Amino acid sequence: MRKLIAAAFVTSVCLPIAAFADDASYCKALSDTYRKEVGSSSSTAAGVPEAMAGCTTNPANSIPVLEKALKDNKVTLPKRS
Repeated sequence: MRKLIAAAFVTSVCLPIAAFADDASYCKALSDTYRKEVGSSSSTAAGVPEAMAGCTTNPANSIPVLEKALKDNKVTLPKRS
């Protein structure tokens, strides 16, 4: 029973960390794609610079902003691994 509790605890701690790392990687890929395909210009969509900056600290909120900006510019989104 102790092993089961220990396994549940480790899983509950490790899974959010793993998901965060994946989100951060995907967010960085979105940012890189935006820079490459759209560039930085005076017409940069509202919130994009903040979303790019937030990829390391708050990727969950940054990802939708970057996805929308890329879709609005008719850019194919990078694959999420």
